Amino acid sequence: MRLNQPRIKPLSPEGLTPEQAEILAPLGGGGVIPAGPVLNIFRTMAHAPKALKAFLTWGNYILSRKNDLPPREREIVILRTGFLCKSGYEWTQHVEIGLRCGLTQDEIVMLKTGPDAGWSPADAALIRAADELNADYFISDATWAALLTYFSEKQAMDVVFTAGQYTQVSMMLNSFGVQLDSGQTLDPDLRKA
Repeated sequence: MRLNQPRIKPLSPEGLTPEQAEILAPLGGGGVIPAGPVLNIFRTMAHAPKALKAFLTWGNYILSRKNDLPPREREIVILRTGFLCKSGYEWTQHVEIGLRCGLTQDEIVMLKTGPDAGWSPADAALIRAADELNADYFISDATWAALLTYFSEKQAMDVVFTAGQYTQVSMMLNSFGVQLDSGQTLDPDLRKA
């Protein structure tokens, strides 16, 4: 985590405008997020309800079946991107989601190391693509060819869309100082140096 306290405090239910209440109402459950309180990311972003509404549209594409990456492979890209962006909040949320989508605890730990940590060639291509996008905002010809060996062209596009979305999410979380939700523990590898 880059910040130990929020720069923008999550809104409390008592202080919401009607527009904020409307956008937050459906976010307490459903989809890949278990039912419960509205997450800090959404309560923070609700300070800009129109931006949150637009954000949710694209985010719902990334996390839906419209994204042609299978959920496990999508979570590989999301987790690697979150780790590279040093986003403790993103990493913490998606470790739980990744486990539900078929990643093992050992694979989650291996994601911190990178594409040469004993992955299958298909998984290594996903991780290498996330690494290259993070470092250079570009997937090299060799990595693009590797992706197309294991994934369709649309799936390769979805790798870029997914890494781009979660780079943006990580920027917001890190810059706004969004803190972990109740009951979560920060991975020690993502503590502020």
